Amino acid sequence: MKKLGEIIIHKNLPFRIAVLLLLVIPIIFWRDFSIHIYSHFTGAILPHVITQQWHIVLLNIIMFVTFLIPLSFRRKINWKEYGLVTAFFVSLFIEMYGIPLTIFFVSKSLYGSNAGTANVVYDFTFLGVNIAMDLAMLYATILMMIGTAFILVAWVTLYKKIKTEELVTTGIYSYSRHPQYFGFILIILGWFIGWPTILTAIFIPILLYKYIKVCTIEEKELAKDTKYQKYKEKTPFFI
Repeated sequence: MKKLGEIIIHKNLPFRIAVLLLLVIPIIFWRDFSIHIYSHFTGAILPHVITQQWHIVLLNIIMFVTFLIPLSFRRKINWKEYGLVTAFFVSLFIEMYGIPLTIFFVSKSLYGSNAGTANVVYDFTFLGVNIAMDLAMLYATILMMIGTAFILVAWVTLYKKIKTEELVTTGIYSYSRHPQYFGFILIILGWFIGWPTILTAIFIPILLYKYIKVCTIEEKELAKDTKYQKYKEKTPFFI
């Protein structure tokens, strides 16, 4: 068993180092991240927020809710379980590109609007709208891109193997038992870092709990499967 454990550590070591480096970045640039969070919760960011861009709201909702569909390849999907995350994405994008209600509420009721904002490090135009990012938002975007990559690679692996293999344990699933859920968690954390408001602060812990719970439910459903138990012994929960 010790030898098996050593194999797991060695196999996933590059991924674990990469995750550790990602976690260190906010600590190194703590000042930039703290200004970013403070500016959102004080409402100082309000004059710079994109509003009334409903085409971007709709596009993002469709894109991110679509990410839920591939989960049905691994386990029969129950849409009630994903109603919360759908509500999160809908409300999040309405706030980001439609009407920034919680930022407006916080700025008027709690602090005022005298806080500074973090420096822009990257800006681009998307569907005719200029989007500017500070360091924390850029970091959050990278997290979401990595999460999206996990989901897409897992989806492709499942799609190719699901018809020939009863239990998919190859490809990315040989490194993680739940790569799709891990990808969703990275995306959710990315949104929280990029858009820290009352809304995300409330939703994030609930969503993280929900996804981890879904993972444990899947594990219980396969508890009597000897093949899965062997797979479980040599493959980490997330990474």
